[in-house]
Amino acid sequence: MSYHSPPAGHGRGIIDVFFGSLITVLQWPTAGLLVLGVGIGFVVGILPGLGGAVTLALLLPFIYDMDPIPAFAFLLGMHAVVATTGDITSVLFGIPGEGTAVATIFDGHPMAKRGEAGRALGAVLTSSLVGAVIGAAVLAISVPIMRPLVLSFGPPEFFMLAMLGITFVVALAGGNLVRGFLMAFLGFLIAMVGLDPFTGKPRFAFGQLYLWDGLSIIPVILGLFAVPETLQLMSTHAAIAQGATGPITRVMDGILDTFRHWSVTLRCSAIGVFIGLIPGMGGATAQFIAYAHAQQTSKTPEEFGRGSIEGVLAAGSVNNSKEGGALIPTVAFGVPGSTAMAILLGAFLILGVVPGPQMLTKHLDITFSMVWVIVISNVLAVALSFLFLRQLVSLTFIKGTWLVPFLLVLMTLGAYTTHSDVLDVVVMIVFGAVGWCAVRFGWPRAPFLLAFVLGPTAERYLFLSHQLYEWGFLLRPITLALIGIALLGVGYSIRRERADRRSRVPAQGAAA
Repeated sequence: MSYHSPPAGHGRGIIDVFFGSLITVLQWPTAGLLVLGVGIGFVVGILPGLGGAVTLALLLPFIYDMDPIPAFAFLLGMHAVVATTGDITSVLFGIPGEGTAVATIFDGHPMAKRGEAGRALGAVLTSSLVGAVIGAAVLAISVPIMRPLVLSFGPPEFFMLAMLGITFVVALAGGNLVRGFLMAFLGFLIAMVGLDPFTGKPRFAFGQLYLWDGLSIIPVILGLFAVPETLQLMSTHAAIAQGATGPITRVMDGILDTFRHWSVTLRCSAIGVFIGLIPGMGGATAQFIAYAHAQQTSKTPEEFGRGSIEGVLAAGSVNNSKEGGALIPTVAFGVPGSTAMAILLGAFLILGVVPGPQMLTKHLDITFSMVWVIVISNVLAVALSFLFLRQLVSLTFIKGTWLVPFLLVLMTLGAYTTHSDVLDVVVMIVFGAVGWCAVRFGWPRAPFLLAFVLGPTAERYLFLSHQLYEWGFLLRPITLALIGIALLGVGYSIRRERADRRSRVPAQGAAA
């Protein structure tokens, strides 16, 4: 099926195309397909494990007879809201509804345990909406501007950007750098399981064919974060929320927190756009880096991981801003910015639309329609979330023993649907034991997950960089700049940890 939109600049300017695309999106059947996509994305985001990328793949067969704008309204309408609603289960149950909603757990769930689920949801939903608007705005104005920047990055720069993300484990290590780096090292080892991408030989497979493809992130995430929380609920026989605060209180405080801490919201939204722009980095990477940045620049970093509203805002705002960034290389260069965008390229081929310069000229209306879809779908998702907020928050006050069977079924289905293989459930159970031990003995889980996510990216770009430039790639200007930023980040964290130790010694002496 082929589609040709009216060329931009012939009889109407860019502004006319921009607002004309809005009218097209609001017309039937495009508006109906957008609402349908939002509804599917709302449910997919809340259900742990399924994920937006998997759902995109499942929905592709339904667009064969559609025109491009209605098709993208349907697909992007679904995908754009998955991260938003994924934050709901992260806050309420400590279970990521979407793989990119993990960092929301760190502070959102502790707030829910204090009885402040309403405030946490108000903050994370509002900041997600702000991030979505910022990401869409950048997509609208920056495709031509970003082209030279993206093209200036080669394998060495991508490798150092991955390493820059990994150095942020020091900010996620809970004040213990040694444990943080050890957990990151373990994450690297687990990421190497599978076939060597360059020699084709199995690594750490132990003769198991299942391990040749490596470990999927979904059962690993569910095991590390969902299983320990569920076991804790099972052992305490209490509700998730243990505070005396009413279930729907302080929602407005959470909304206002987004603007009280506007600097965190804007900075983390910008980080999401930039990381989304870099192909292959992924949403989980963006969220971890934004979260670590918020902690390093906070006046109260010790509150992170214990229920910091700044941590909730950082994780929420980056969730959807990254989608606008990821669409830029996908639309402008045909280079997918994420796994979901790679699947979306399949939609371009199905619809007969070729990503590239034509998306800025001949198909400019399609590009602008994507901008409006991201904004409108997130407005609808956030409005729907607030509409049912009382029912959602009240779930945290249900007795834990009633929720555990339901959560176990969801987690098992989420892990199993990754590859429709029961061994994925086994992986979830194994990493559930790892996560429980980490919680029990005070070891940070975030550095492990960050290294697991970034490990393959770092390895791939290191190999390519060495093949192209040998070790001279370390002397490239952008690479040197990224190395400097990484060293500054590590140095700052070491200095802050030493300062914390010095401040604790007098406090302990005074207590004695």
